[in-house]
Amino acid sequence: MANGWAGEGAVQEQIDSTVEDGIRRARSRLRDGDGLTHCEDCGEPIPAARRAAVKGVRLCVACQRERDRDEAVSSGYNRRGSKDSQLR
Repeated sequence: MANGWAGEGAVQEQIDSTVEDGIRRARSRLRDGDGLTHCEDCGEPIPAARRAAVKGVRLCVACQRERDRDEAVSSGYNRRGSKDSQLR
């Protein structure tokens, strides 16, 4: 239960946890192996330069941009240390 005082090192623990969550999320999205020649969402050709630069690429730039925007909306900060989560 929240008592209004954070323990020693609590802020740094929250920062570290948020960074670790971000790294874990980024690593989970990394692809490996051969990429596709056509976008799996819209079917447009993926340029050879993009396939060479991004290992395991599966989306064209436009579809990737859309997915990144959608993920940015849903990704928040680490709620483990937020006051709201402590009140529930």
